[in-house]
Amino acid sequence: MYYVELMLNGLLIGSLYSIVALGFVLIYKASQVINFAQGEFVMFAGYVIAFWILSLDFNIVVAAFLALVVMVLVGLLVEWAVLRHLIGRPVVAVIMATIGLASFLQGTAQLLFGVETRSVPLPIDDYPIFIGDLLLNRIELVAAVCSGIGFAAVGWFFIKSRYGIALRAIADDQQVSLAMGINVKTFFGIAWAIAGVVALVGGVFWGNASGVDTQLALIGLKVFPVVILGGLDSIIGAIVAGLIIGLIESLAAGFLDPLVGGGTKDLTPYVLMILVLMFKPYGLFGEKIIERV
Repeated sequence: MYYVELMLNGLLIGSLYSIVALGFVLIYKASQVINFAQGEFVMFAGYVIAFWILSLDFNIVVAAFLALVVMVLVGLLVEWAVLRHLIGRPVVAVIMATIGLASFLQGTAQLLFGVETRSVPLPIDDYPIFIGDLLLNRIELVAAVCSGIGFAAVGWFFIKSRYGIALRAIADDQQVSLAMGINVKTFFGIAWAIAGVVALVGGVFWGNASGVDTQLALIGLKVFPVVILGGLDSIIGAIVAGLIIGLIESLAAGFLDPLVGGGTKDLTPYVLMILVLMFKPYGLFGEKIIERV
């Protein structure tokens, strides 16, 4: 029964990995660029909602709404100030811009909110849920449900909505999209605004689980195996890979860490990612790119 509980909790943690990975996928599907500042987006969102709740004593609903507005504005500002000027430029230039953006967000967060660790209190009872002999974390269950709703909404957006289809067209070829009358700048702004909202969801739950400080930005690197394993442009891949990585981490912590003294929990996701990429270079669900020469 202990191992069943270990697996279930691993899957719940994996759902939290998936929601952060979704931010990577959103930006990549819209611009074919890996956003190396996504971890800093999660950190900044966590700081923002913690500030509204702890420093200004707002309730969770008001704080979440204000944080939502802030993160949408941050996403739009990033697109307007940085990414808009890089449309049509080499991909490596945009990637370097996101790395610079990560450092900027780190410094800005410390300047605005300080360096002390803050928590994101949620109106959810910490008392665990018992299902027979199984013990499950209540907050992780709520986070898994919220992640599922978020994935369903984003999936519908990209598949069914005109804006989502336009974003997919832009990702395929920016120049052709411009020639067809699609306002690339506007749609880039939409993509970054949505990425800011997704980062807020991650910031709320990860901020509650581990606290908010500059180290929270490392969640971007921790989730990177999920993004690569699932496929950079696959929403389904982000879900499946997140659950796989969460499960593997939990099993490694339960089986291997006691034998070797620890450390395998953080190592196994990267080992799994490398092994899968040896056989499936585009990840489990990534779209294969075939170019004529």
